[in-house]
Amino acid sequence: MAQAQKVCKEIDDLLESNGVDVKYAIHPVAGRMPGHMNVLLAEADVPYPKLLDLEDANSALKNTDMVVIVGANDVVNPAALDDPGSPIYGMPVLQVWDAKNVIVLKRSMNPGYAGIQNPLFFHEKTRMLFGDAKATLSKLVTEIKNL
Repeated sequence: MAQAQKVCKEIDDLLESNGVDVKYAIHPVAGRMPGHMNVLLAEADVPYPKLLDLEDANSALKNTDMVVIVGANDVVNPAALDDPGSPIYGMPVLQVWDAKNVIVLKRSMNPGYAGIQNPLFFHEKTRMLFGDAKATLSKLVTEIKNL
């Protein structure tokens, strides 16, 4: 995300100009330190009211048509809720699988910091989009402009 925040904002602007309500779900420990994602999005001029905390995001996800996840792994892992044998069991996560559709942008299927596989990547609602986040999102900008 550190290199893609301005492209995320560009997609946000394009979607909003076409009547799409865009929000950002921020996990409290996402990034290199707490609050890191908020700072990066602020640098890209994303208005603070568009950033949802964990609780508000999870409430909103049930009525969300599409979630685009940029680089996250452990903070969106359903094993935290449903696998008592998982090292992240009990950790609060963004319950992105409650949305109607999920797109995960990642470089690979490698595990996150916890070193475990993420079942979200194999969920029926999930589609994986591999590549560098900034380059991939830039291609999406072009596609959206061509709609």
